[in-house]
Amino acid sequence: MSLGGADESLQKAEELLERLRTRVDALEASADAGGDVDEAVDGLAEIAELAREIETELQRARQAADAGA
Repeated sequence: MSLGGADESLQKAEELLERLRTRVDALEASADAGGDVDEAVDGLAEIAELAREIETELQRARQAADAGA
């Protein structure tokens, strides 16, 4: 990967982070409204998956930056 690849990975990580924040906000709103426990578990699972995807993109960006340095 090149530095351009690092930029692409960082951009994707930022997009995923925004999705994660949106999901956290939705989960908090559901909790405040006394939402369903199963829904909360599903929301937490989605948040965990988004966090893994963000970590993967950050690792790709780091590798691309190291390769381009």
